[in-house]
Amino acid sequence: MPRVSVRGRGSGGPDPTPVLLAPKRNGEQVRAILSAYGLRDFDLADRNLDAMAGDPLQRNRLAEILPMLLEAISRTADPDQALNHWERLFGSVSRASLLDYLRTWPRMLDLLCAIFGNSDALAFTLIRDPMLVYWLAEEEVLSGAPTRKGLERALRESIGHLTAKETKLDALRRFRRREMLRIGVRDLLKLATVPETTASLSDLACVLIHMAYEIIDADLRQQYGVPMHQVKTKRWVETGFTVIGMGKLGGHELNYSSDVDLIYLYEAHGGETRALKDGRAPAPPGVGISNEEYFEILARELTRVLSEPTREGHIFRVDLRLRAEGSIGQLARSLDEYQRYYAVRGQVWERLALLKAAPVAGSQAVGQAFLKMVKPFILGAGGKVDHDQALAIVQDVRAVKDMIDAKMTDRGHGQRNVKLGIGGIREIEFFVQTIQVLAGRKVPLLLDRSTLGSLDRLARRKLLSIKERDALTAAYLFLRDVEHKLQMVHDLQTHSLPAETDELERCAIRMGYGAEDRTKAVESFQADHQRHTEMVHRTFQSFFVEPETSSVLKLTLRLIGASR
Repeated sequence: MPRVSVRGRGSGGPDPTPVLLAPKRNGEQVRAILSAYGLRDFDLADRNLDAMAGDPLQRNRLAEILPMLLEAISRTADPDQALNHWERLFGSVSRASLLDYLRTWPRMLDLLCAIFGNSDALAFTLIRDPMLVYWLAEEEVLSGAPTRKGLERALRESIGHLTAKETKLDALRRFRRREMLRIGVRDLLKLATVPETTASLSDLACVLIHMAYEIIDADLRQQYGVPMHQVKTKRWVETGFTVIGMGKLGGHELNYSSDVDLIYLYEAHGGETRALKDGRAPAPPGVGISNEEYFEILARELTRVLSEPTREGHIFRVDLRLRAEGSIGQLARSLDEYQRYYAVRGQVWERLALLKAAPVAGSQAVGQAFLKMVKPFILGAGGKVDHDQALAIVQDVRAVKDMIDAKMTDRGHGQRNVKLGIGGIREIEFFVQTIQVLAGRKVPLLLDRSTLGSLDRLARRKLLSIKERDALTAAYLFLRDVEHKLQMVHDLQTHSLPAETDELERCAIRMGYGAEDRTKAVESFQADHQRHTEMVHRTFQSFFVEPETSSVLKLTLRLIGASR
C-alpha cells in the first residue's frame, strides 16, 4: 500500500526553529507551528522541546535537527507521545553526545521517531537501555531477519560466562527485550513481512523456552539426580522430557504479546531420579524421588521462570489449558498417560488444536513420539469417515465457534475483535483445520501446521480455487498485521480494534495508511477491514452453517470417498 506524502519542512511545513530560538516567544505562532506537524497538546510539546534543549549551545544543535525530527514524528501514529519519549531519552543519556550523533546520522533520527511515535513498549526498551540505539545502527541488525541458529548462538554466548541460575535467567529476559526491539522495528519499517515477523517471534520463543528448560533442568539435577526408567531389558536409561508448543507457537506464527500454549510431557511414568556413578561428586540430597515428582517440579519451575516478572521483565506468559484435564490436575504427564487420555476423553476441539502441535524444547525424540502417538486421534484411527460422521464433526466445530461468538457479543467485541470476532482469524483457522481433520488421514499432503501453508495445500488439491486461496490469504495477513499493530503499542495481549476515534486513527497509521489525511486513513482502513472480514465470514458460514450446500465440503467428502 503506497504511503501518502507527509507533512514537514520539505513538503510545505513551517520552519519550526522559532519554537526554540525566537528571541521573543509568540504563543500563537508556536501553536501554529506545532499543529502543522500533527501535535495536539501544544503546551506539553513546548515543554518537551524546552527540556530537550538544555544550554544555549545544545539548543542550537537541537534546532538544526528539529525540522527533520518534527517531520518524522508527523508521519507516526502519535506525534505527541513521540516527543514525550524523545524527552525521556534525552534525560537518560549525554545530551551533547546524542545530539552530535543524530546530526551525523539522520537515518537514526528517523528510525527513533518511528519507534517513539508508534510503540510505547519499544520506546521504553530504548529509554531503559540507550546503548541499544547504537546496536540498531549496526547494519546487520535490521538488514535481515534473525535466524533461529543465530539467536541460539548469540544467547549461548551471552550466558556462557554466567554460573548462577537467576543471573542466567535475567540474561534471557534482557535478550528477549533486545530481540523484540529488533523484530518490532523491522516490522514498523516494513522491512519484514507478516510471515517473517511471526516466524522471528516464534524462533525467539523456541530458543528462550529451550534455554530456560536447560537452566532449570540442570539446577534440579543437582538437587534430585537424573530422572531414569527401566526399559524392557531392565537397563536403566535417562527419561526424556519435551515441551510441546501449541496454538500459534506450534504453528510458527506467534504474536508480539501472545501467551505461549504449552504441554509438558515425559517419556515414561515409572522410574526415579538416580545419582550417576561417576565417582566425581556426592549423590544429590534429594535423589530417589519418582519421575512423576521430578517432572512436576520441573514443569512448575519452568512455568514460573518463563512467566514471572522480575526487574528485567518476563520471558513469556504461559498458558497450560490445552494439557490433559485443561486447567486442573498435573502439569506434566507421561506419553502413556496422554495416550489413555486422548483415547477415552479427547474431544473434537482437541483434535483441531493438536494439528499445530510441535516440539519446541527438550527432547526432540520424545516430542516426535508424542506427535506419532496423537496422529490417529487427530485424523481417526479406524475406517473411513462417512457423510454423517463428517457432518457431526462440522457441527461440533460450529458449536465451539457459537460459544466464542456469544462471549464476543456479550463484551461488545463481535465486530471489533480481529482474532475471535465475526470474520476474524479464528474463522479462517477453524475452516482450514476442520478440512484437515476430515481429510488428513486419507490425504496427508493437506496437513500443515501453519495457516498460510494449509491454505496453499487446500488449493493444490483443488478444494479451494486460487482466487479463494488468495482472498483468504490476504485476509489472514491483514488481520494478523492489525493484531501486531495493536499489541506492539503497550506489549499487551489485545485483539480488539479500539472504539475511540483517536486510537483507531493511530492503528491505521501504524498499519501504513497515510498520515497526511488521518480521517481518510481511518476510512480506508475500515473499508479494508470490512471487506476482508465479510469475505472470511461468508466462507465460514457457507461451510459451517450451510454444510449440505457447501461446495468445499462436497469436494472434501468426495476426496475421502464419503459423499452420498
